[in-house]
Amino acid sequence: MTNTTGLHCLVTGATGYIGGRLVPELLGAGHRVRCLARSPEKLRDHPWAGSTEVVRGDVTDPESVAAALHGIDVAYYLVHALGAGSGFEDRDRTAARVFAEQARAAGVRRIVYLGGLTPAGIPVRDLSPHLRSRAEVGEILLGSGVPATVLRAAVIIGSGSASFEMLRYLTERLPVMVTPSWVGTRVQPVAVRDVLRYLVGSAAMPPEVSRAFDIGGPDVLTYEEMMRRYAAVAALPHRLILRVPMLTPRLSSHWIGLVTPVPRALARPLAESLRHEVVCAEHDIARYVPDPPGAPIGFDRAVSLALRRVREADVTTRWSSASLPGAPSDPLPTDPDWAGGSLYTDRRERAVDASPAALWRVVEGIGGENGWYSFPLAWAVRGWLDRLVGGVGIRRGRRDAARLRVGDSLDFWRVEEIEPGRLLRLRAEMRLPGLAWLEMYADPAAPPGSDQGGRGAVRGARYRQRALFHPHGLLGHLYWWSVSPFHAVVFGGMARNIARAARRLDDEAAVAGAGAKTRDTTSASDRPPSAEVPDDSRPPGPDAERENP
Repeated sequence: MTNTTGLHCLVTGATGYIGGRLVPELLGAGHRVRCLARSPEKLRDHPWAGSTEVVRGDVTDPESVAAALHGIDVAYYLVHALGAGSGFEDRDRTAARVFAEQARAAGVRRIVYLGGLTPAGIPVRDLSPHLRSRAEVGEILLGSGVPATVLRAAVIIGSGSASFEMLRYLTERLPVMVTPSWVGTRVQPVAVRDVLRYLVGSAAMPPEVSRAFDIGGPDVLTYEEMMRRYAAVAALPHRLILRVPMLTPRLSSHWIGLVTPVPRALARPLAESLRHEVVCAEHDIARYVPDPPGAPIGFDRAVSLALRRVREADVTTRWSSASLPGAPSDPLPTDPDWAGGSLYTDRRERAVDASPAALWRVVEGIGGENGWYSFPLAWAVRGWLDRLVGGVGIRRGRRDAARLRVGDSLDFWRVEEIEPGRLLRLRAEMRLPGLAWLEMYADPAAPPGSDQGGRGAVRGARYRQRALFHPHGLLGHLYWWSVSPFHAVVFGGMARNIARAARRLDDEAAVAGAGAKTRDTTSASDRPPSAEVPDDSRPPGPDAERENP
């Protein structure tokens, strides 16, 4: 083994599912981390952001890649164009070649890549485009002249992963399933915890090792067996599964898109990759990254750990953390670099009989299970229409039930900016003939420093809401004018109900505070001796071991 203490690591794809989890693991192992991101602001609110260096760049741009790789020991390549439409294989190929060339020129000691497990005995030309591209990227990096570790995984099981969410929603929502024939294909799933352990451990490989490794858990299962075992772990009733051979991966992707939050553009490559058996041919990775006791983690335990994270609302990254291909990335029209053009605006403003803090809690908690505070049917219909045309729909939900950070997906929006306590700006990712944003402000009703509620608290806030739409062509203008008659109901009702929800929060807090004050007036001397609380009946402290799936 080489000395790996304090290595300088570059992580590409840090805004994505695996990259966002790998960074804190590398920091915990004592390494320094630099992240390369097209939108560094998306990493600003991650808990580990202050411990890393973040640089702006794109893996297809040689200049920015060269700058990011300067002084780097180990470079993690965790980007791919999954679901990016026609030409994604060319983009993957170009990006991999740029990264390989610049890594060699920068004197990088090792490249680590997470790719897909390919079926044995199947010609490359017969693989799905997704798996074919993953395999080609691995070959390009192995031929770079830099020692490379290519980890090949099949289905990754972890809270928030696309594969897990697809499995979860199919099993939970459909007690009776008509399924395609690929549910009988054998696969070897792997827990995300093991994937991260192999990624971190790969930095320690000796320089003479440059090869691909198959990584998987101890279980080899068909997809049907995975659904049944998921149901057992989740304590769901027995699932009836009926196979229909004529369901192609394309038709399957429509079915998956309707039932799960995973959009059709992402569901199709996932379904196509299950046409062939994907089982590990070796476990040589254990020679260089030894398995600790209890590892690799079995399927049932991986599902249990992931479900615990979901139930505790402690999902650190999700499949939707990465930006969707084709999603709008233009600046907000009020930004200095806005180039002009038509802009439609819908403004709403209301005085709120609640504290700014309560108003902000409602604003930051919007979406997901909490909904959008107006005309739920209209939001649901808009989400279904988006799914029918291949969009993300409204079922992506939230990463966290109460807190948001820049880059989070939020139903069919993405958090573009957040100023805690004041501003939430969302950018639309639904299919639209233009670009759209929604801004929500929680302002104090009086200038800061004024005392309207005693002890410096401000009882009274002002809610401001602004929807903006930049149309593309005639269709964009027609779209705005066709939906504008509904804005009074949707956006007007949204402002009214957000104000009511904030007032209700404050009222509930006041009642709870009054109740606590009343209880505190009971003197301990008034209690009979038998009312003393013995020490051994106190609630246990937070000493129980928490697992971190």
